[in-house]
Amino acid sequence: MNKEIIIEEQGAKVYDYISQFLKIEENNLEVVKTTTLFNIIKISGKKTGIVNLNKVNDIKKMNEFFKSINNKLNDEGIFIGCVETQIERRKRLYKKYPIGIAQIYYFFDFLFKRVFSKLWITKWFYFFVTAGRNQVLSRAEALGRLVYCGFEIINEKEIDNVNYFVAKKVKEVDCVKEPRFSILFKMDRVGKNGNIITVYKIRTMHPYAEYLQEYLYKINKLEKGGKFKNDFRVTTWGKVLRRLWIDELPMLINLLKGQLKLIGVRPLSQQYLSLYTDELKEKRKMVKPGLIPPFYADLPKSLNEIMESEIKYLNAYELNPWLTDLKYFFNASINILIKNARSN
Repeated sequence: MNKEIIIEEQGAKVYDYISQFLKIEENNLEVVKTTTLFNIIKISGKKTGIVNLNKVNDIKKMNEFFKSINNKLNDEGIFIGCVETQIERRKRLYKKYPIGIAQIYYFFDFLFKRVFSKLWITKWFYFFVTAGRNQVLSRAEALGRLVYCGFEIINEKEIDNVNYFVAKKVKEVDCVKEPRFSILFKMDRVGKNGNIITVYKIRTMHPYAEYLQEYLYKINKLEKGGKFKNDFRVTTWGKVLRRLWIDELPMLINLLKGQLKLIGVRPLSQQYLSLYTDELKEKRKMVKPGLIPPFYADLPKSLNEIMESEIKYLNAYELNPWLTDLKYFFNASINILIKNARSN
C-alpha cells in the first residue's frame, strides 16, 4: 500500500530513493503527506521510519513539527522528507517565466517570503497572510533545523527540482534555546583553559547553519586554508562581508572583554577543535585565542600545515610572548596588505 501511495504522489524515482533506506511495506513505517502537527501527534506508538511527502516549506511551526517526528521514532529511526530549497525555487521561477519577469518576481518573492518571514517587525504579517505556506528556505536552514531537532543527516538527493533528505534520530529533543536571526551572531568557541566563550560576528551564514559543521565536514572535508570546500551555509552577501573582513568587526567586543588578544590562535568550535591533535589541544589551552591568527603570517594550505603553524607560534610565544606577537603581527600585516592574503 505504501508503495502505491508514494508512486502515485511523488513518482517512481522518489519511491526508488526512499526504498534504499526504508523497507516500504514494513508495518512499523508511517507514510504521510501533511503540514499539520496534529497528524504527527496522533501517530500511534514508536516507528522505525516516518516519510512525509509534503514539502517542509508549507509547515508553519517547523521545529515543533520535527521534534514531534523525533518523539514518534525509535532510537536511530529514519525520517525522510523533502524541501524546495532557495536555489531550486529560483530555477523553477526562471524556467516558468521570461527572464525579465522572473527576475522581478523572484526579487519580491524573496523579499516577502524570505526576509519578511525572519524580521520580528514583519514576521506576524507574513504568517497572517500566508499561514506559513510556501516559505523560501535555504538548504542550510532546512537541514540545520533537522540537526537542531535531534537528527543526523544521512543522505540528500535532488529529484525533479526538489531536495529529498534522509535523517536519522540520534538523540531525544532537548530544550535548547532557539537560534535568533539577528544580524549579530553569537558563537560558542573554546577559549583559554578550555573555557567556552561567546564570540560575536556579523551573520554571514543562513539560519541554523551552525548545526551543520559536522555534516559539512563529512561530505566536503577541508580545502586549502582549512576552510570547508563548497560551504553552502554561507550566503552570497556573507561571502562579500568575509572578503572585506567586515563580519569580524564585532569580535573587538571580545578583545575589550579580555577573552581574546590581538595576535593568537583562532578561537575554534568544539567540533573543529576535535580534528586537532591532543598535543595541540593542550598547548592551545595555555593561551588566549587571537583576532589575527598565525595563519596570516605562515599562509598554510592544509589542516596539517595549519596545526604545524600553530604549534610553531605557541612554542615561540611560550619563550617570548611580546616579541613573538610583534613578529607575527608584522608578517601578517605584510601578507594581508601587500599579498592580499584572505581566509575567505
